[in-house]
Amino acid sequence: MLSNPVYDPFVILTKIYSDGARVKQAIADTYIEEQNRARTVRIVYGVLENDGYFDFCIRYYAPKNPKLAVRTILKISLYMLLFMDKKRYMVTDLAVTLCKKLGKSGVSSFVNAFLRRFDKEAVDKALPTGDEGRAIALSYPLYAYKRLKKEYGNRAEAIAKAASSGVSVRFERGAEAYLQKPHIATPFEGNYIFEKFVRDEGFDEGKYTFQSVGSIAICGVVAPCESLLDACAAPGGKSVLLSKKCKRVTSFELHAHRVALIEQYKERMGAENITALQKDSGVFDEQYAERFDGVLCDVPCSGFGTVSENPDIKLFRKAEDFKGLAAAQTAILDTCSRYVKKGGALYYSTCSLFEEENDRVVDAFLKKHEEFVLEKLESPLVHEKKSFGLQFLPDEAYGAGFYVSKMTRKV
Repeated sequence: MLSNPVYDPFVILTKIYSDGARVKQAIADTYIEEQNRARTVRIVYGVLENDGYFDFCIRYYAPKNPKLAVRTILKISLYMLLFMDKKRYMVTDLAVTLCKKLGKSGVSSFVNAFLRRFDKEAVDKALPTGDEGRAIALSYPLYAYKRLKKEYGNRAEAIAKAASSGVSVRFERGAEAYLQKPHIATPFEGNYIFEKFVRDEGFDEGKYTFQSVGSIAICGVVAPCESLLDACAAPGGKSVLLSKKCKRVTSFELHAHRVALIEQYKERMGAENITALQKDSGVFDEQYAERFDGVLCDVPCSGFGTVSENPDIKLFRKAEDFKGLAAAQTAILDTCSRYVKKGGALYYSTCSLFEEENDRVVDAFLKKHEEFVLEKLESPLVHEKKSFGLQFLPDEAYGAGFYVSKMTRKV
């Protein structure tokens, strides 16, 4: 007998809201009834995508903020009402039953009354005006939305609400067996975006892998070379793709368990020319000085370019984080530039939308390092040309928001 079908979403969301777990890991670590898996995943992502708006809905009808468990049940219910077109009586019944299943019968009457009273039109009329109201409606952090407005003007709303185009799959071979499914062909060879894609034995056999079109675009600007360093490499997608056009790839990763991910990735895809090492890319190691023809620094960043795939970023990333991120990005770029041979190339990339993490970092680096010169870049993926690199934006680039710049070390 199946349990309440909203129980699994509740368990996963509790791990995210209460324990700070990342959405993909929370799903992976939770036993999910297979009959309900697709619906469970849809609800979890849907709640996170609309979290800010749902918070406002709850505040509108609940003068006293309910406890986390009740808020989570209400958010699941609101998603089912507003985005899954479920009948109000059915959603209410599931929510009340879940309250009782969790031993919270005392709040079931409140949940029942909330869902019976809820009126989206009344809530929307109560939204604040201006940027605050738009940020709430888009479930986008206000500080980040204001940054988007400042940098992209009227395009900010389209960027903030850009959705994923689907599942991005990069094929090594055998793509024709899958192309009967609805898909979009991207500008990159072997890369297709599917409306739905169920992993099968082809994944384990290395016929294909899941890789963002933005990640593939970054690899696309990297020139073939003898020796390449991928400085922040986990989980290994870029290292594996770049191993096809670079003779030797060295992959640095700070954490041992993430080095293991690179090893698993390269083994599955048969990329034998990759050497994965546990290294801090922000700390200089003399043995690698001027050893590489190319160095890619895909640095840790705010991740706002990937919120369509990782909506939990909007929950956890704070405005105060940016100062520390910029310092770490600069340290990695400064350090890894010393690993580039004379005449070699240095690439800087992020999955961020913001100048502070992108052009501004490269600008400061070039002012400090006169031995490097900026190179012009092109990409078949739709982009904006910034002063120091290419910016891919999620409203036009299949939901992907990435940045990449290229510099060459003078001979």
